[in-house]
Amino acid sequence: MTVHLRRAGTSLVLDLPTDRFPVVRHWGTDLGPFDGAAFTDLATAQATSTGDNSTWITNDLPVLPLPHLGWAGRPALLLHRQDGSAFSAHVTGIAHAVAAEAGADVVRSVGADPVHAIGVATELRLEACGLVRVRVTVTNRATDGRGPQGSPLVVGEVTPVLPVPADASELLDMAGHHGRERRLVRTPFTAGTRLRESWEGRPGHDAATWLAAGRTGFGWRSGTVHGVHPAWSGNTRSVALNTSQGLRLLGAGELLHPGEVVLDPGESYTCPWAVFSWGEGLDELAGRAHAWLRSLPSHPARPRPVLLNTWEAVYFDHDLGTLTALADEAAALGVERFVVDDGWFGSRRDDRSGLGDWWVSPDAWPQGLEPLAEHVRGLGMEFGLWFEPEMVNADSDLARAHPDWILSDGAGGAPEHRNQRVLDLTAPGAWDHLRDTMSGLVERLGIAYIKWDHNSPLLTAGHQAAGTRCGAPAVHDQTLAYYRLLDALHGRFPGLEIESCAGGGGRIDLGVTERVQRVWASDCNDAHDRHDINRGTMLLLPPELVGTHVGNRRDHTTRRELDISFRAGTALWGHMGVEFDLLSAPEPERRALASFIALHKRLRPLLHSGVLVHADLDEDEPLRIQGVVAADGSDALYEIAALGQPLSWPAAPRPLPGLDPARTYHVRLETPLGEELRYGAPWTRPEGVVLPGAYLSVTGLSLPSIHPDHLLLVRATALGPDRAPAIRAHSTANGGSS
Repeated sequence: MTVHLRRAGTSLVLDLPTDRFPVVRHWGTDLGPFDGAAFTDLATAQATSTGDNSTWITNDLPVLPLPHLGWAGRPALLLHRQDGSAFSAHVTGIAHAVAAEAGADVVRSVGADPVHAIGVATELRLEACGLVRVRVTVTNRATDGRGPQGSPLVVGEVTPVLPVPADASELLDMAGHHGRERRLVRTPFTAGTRLRESWEGRPGHDAATWLAAGRTGFGWRSGTVHGVHPAWSGNTRSVALNTSQGLRLLGAGELLHPGEVVLDPGESYTCPWAVFSWGEGLDELAGRAHAWLRSLPSHPARPRPVLLNTWEAVYFDHDLGTLTALADEAAALGVERFVVDDGWFGSRRDDRSGLGDWWVSPDAWPQGLEPLAEHVRGLGMEFGLWFEPEMVNADSDLARAHPDWILSDGAGGAPEHRNQRVLDLTAPGAWDHLRDTMSGLVERLGIAYIKWDHNSPLLTAGHQAAGTRCGAPAVHDQTLAYYRLLDALHGRFPGLEIESCAGGGGRIDLGVTERVQRVWASDCNDAHDRHDINRGTMLLLPPELVGTHVGNRRDHTTRRELDISFRAGTALWGHMGVEFDLLSAPEPERRALASFIALHKRLRPLLHSGVLVHADLDEDEPLRIQGVVAADGSDALYEIAALGQPLSWPAAPRPLPGLDPARTYHVRLETPLGEELRYGAPWTRPEGVVLPGAYLSVTGLSLPSIHPDHLLLVRATALGPDRAPAIRAHSTANGGSS
């Protein structure tokens, strides 16, 4: 049986034979009404001859290729029983069911290896946005513990794959480190395997995020590109395969330690979703993920409140007077949510003690946090609080009372990172303790928002507590327990919002974003570096989920000094926040910040619902042009940011991508000019220009000479039939230096 699934410009053509899991005949460009008689010769058209001495599968490659079918490549499924048998699952008798469910087309396929008593099932979903998600379930079908086939089944790897076009010659993924996450990396798609793994118990600051393949030179707006992402917050694997038979494949799954998943008779393991997207350019690939996230029940439905986080304003120096004054100033500037960061609990006056003791410190807060929380709400703001639930200092009441709750390999303890160790959420009592302690604080203080941090990697992370698999690897169990804790808090407090932070952007994936309403992209607030950090993060997530803060004039991380126009204009593009000491800021800077906050509030209906676009520029060009275009093409906002001196002058025209070619637009600056320009351009005058979308999106505008680390905000509004632009006064946001 062959089926043709079509959603949002995506075609997925599948053969569903009984001897293997679904075979992908086509994934990508919509083929139109292709079905029925057209399927007759499909397999024949794709079949290739088998040469002498060739054992590799070249035809009918399924989403889970197995050795008994002739697959000699990287294993998609690694299992074994404790005596070493069942290492090659011979799954047959596969039954397929196709259904339409909640806006998606779903193909479920179930088979078994009766000799080794193993069941395997795949679930493939073509979502309404054109995103494809695949997961696999393995079941130990033994009925008792007698004999080799009744012993536990050990799961080593489950990695579903999809094919990509044979002309895909270049790969793109990401790399980075703390404070410099998600830098785009391109490599040739040469013969062999590109493998990106995370062994630190979370995706990490150097996560691949997407592993994408396309013809060399694919960009944001052009070139067919296919990508895969593991939707999992623990250890992960992404793989790109280029076989000697000409097959090119992408796959993703969970990275498992030896013995980490062991199935007793009747038990099952389901791998995380492998998420596949494609597009004509990276913007379209990302746009499918954005659309899927926006369709989830967990996605925030109300406007994203502008927040202030206290960390870079006061660090550990907490007192009621200072933070009350800071809240007053924040409210006066238009901030809508006030978040108290690290330092409010236990003996936590620095990062060496108190972590894990989630009770309000009488030293820092002799009256408790209630007076501050009530004051914040009285100012019309929400109250938020920082937690790091999975971490503990050795110097803490919790660690002294429950040393067996700390993950370790049992041989020499775990290495400390930032003076931290990792709490085993599966230890009897630990999960309940966190749920109840955090719930009590949410109720008592009226907490609307939790910043959930996770600074330490999970290295040598094994269970030690009685009632657990003592000595066994814990990352898989820990990740599931983390998800359950998020779900439990949301269940108790439906309006509670949670941010995923892990020393910045160390835990960002499509697993956690089904459960949180914001991520912290990086601990680096430097607006210069944040341009590329945000660009990489928003290749996966829409702007409204990405925390972007206005930091200090002299950045905490890089010590680079930047004007308020550049800092605030950069933060404007995500879920905007403020993170510096407003009490010591000069008055002109506070006025400019208030204007940018007001501008963000006016623009966020567009910024947080539109289509994110980027102009294709030379890789070495120190220029960034990005925009958000309304879904109906009626409105758009662009940022033109100079991160260095231009490579040539005068600059050639640059496009404003994504506009409707059939409409005419009034283009003008969104904010008045300050000191951004070295040399101007005529279109930057207040009246702007009126031009067709077809011209603007292909040829564009000649750029003025923008000083390094400055930016322009440009608005493009579609005109009605009368074509008369409405000339209005500029926003009061001051684009100049302060």
